[in-house]
Amino acid sequence: MHVPDGFINAPVSAGTGVVAAAAVAVSLRGARRELGGGPGEAGERTAPLAGLVAAFIFAVQMLNFPVAAGTSGHLLGGALAAILVGPYTGVLCVSVVLLLQAVLFADGGLTALGTNITDMGVVTVLVAYGIFRGLLRVLPRRRSMVTGASFVAALVSVPAAAVAFTALYALGGTTDVALGKVFGAMVGVHVLIGIGEAVITATTVGAVVAVRPDLVYAARDRLTVRLQLRPSPLSADPDAAPRPAAAPAPAPEPASPAAPATPRRRSTRPLWITGLVVTLLCAGGLSFYASSSPDGLEKVAADHGIDKKAEKHAAEDSPLADYGVEDIADARLSGGLAGVIGVGATLAVGSGVFVLLRRRRDQTRHEAAGARTAEGAPTAPPATEG
Repeated sequence: MHVPDGFINAPVSAGTGVVAAAAVAVSLRGARRELGGGPGEAGERTAPLAGLVAAFIFAVQMLNFPVAAGTSGHLLGGALAAILVGPYTGVLCVSVVLLLQAVLFADGGLTALGTNITDMGVVTVLVAYGIFRGLLRVLPRRRSMVTGASFVAALVSVPAAAVAFTALYALGGTTDVALGKVFGAMVGVHVLIGIGEAVITATTVGAVVAVRPDLVYAARDRLTVRLQLRPSPLSADPDAAPRPAAAPAPAPEPASPAAPATPRRRSTRPLWITGLVVTLLCAGGLSFYASSSPDGLEKVAADHGIDKKAEKHAAEDSPLADYGVEDIADARLSGGLAGVIGVGATLAVGSGVFVLLRRRRDQTRHEAAGARTAEGAPTAPPATEG
């Protein structure tokens, strides 16, 4: 689904650039709430994992899987990011991936970056998150329902992105093609790709739900265990014989003025390390076995002449272009090393952005708390001479 330079004309590309910039700006503000920052908040644990989610999406996008004769597909990642770390943070995750892919790997046009962020980031996140939350409202409160809802949300998000691309092409396509044929071909092949997206998303969400359900942002309110006090059987039976009165218990000794106990917080380090290992294995090893067939957009573009106006990528001379390291002849080593470098770059950039946002959140809250304290503190009387 990575749109190259030349598919969409300059005015529409500029318009999608504005939309993408606005979406990123709004997401930067919204992600502060999702990443949390206060002691004891579940959102605080999202920040160290958000960078890993971005790196995982980058790695799995290298694993093209066959969907039809001569056609492949890969993860888009918007649904997965929205469910695990929230919609605002999800948009930022996909945006970081698309930016690094365009700049370092010549994947997705630079002038089409706004189009790609709008289509692969904003559309997929909004559609998937809306469907996921809607399903959770009507489904039973079970962990299996969370996995099932993530499957449906991811499945629908991919053809939704295909529809969005077709609409953008109708507005600013650079070749004269029958839009009906493009629409049918894009939606048809991306429904098949959506099945693969749904399997990957549901498998990943299900694995996290199994070990740390509190880290699935979009389902925290559904996975929270609520304790209820139940009456004893004797108290519930009106015909039961009265129980003998128990001896009065001695009055408890007054508690010493100690600091209130704080709930024990589980470390996210084991999950983070496991996720990083899986991410590196996908990018550094499994990517060698990915399908070499063109992806859905490339196939449709070639079949219907959309690629006639495709332009050379401005970063085609990058030492990492086409997901290989320049001057390394061995294809397995070249591709694996490029994947590991990409994971490292995505993890560094993504984690840096999310840590800064969380610190900004902390700073804002501390400043607000200080202002409230200053307003409520009594003012000292003026000093008198003598």
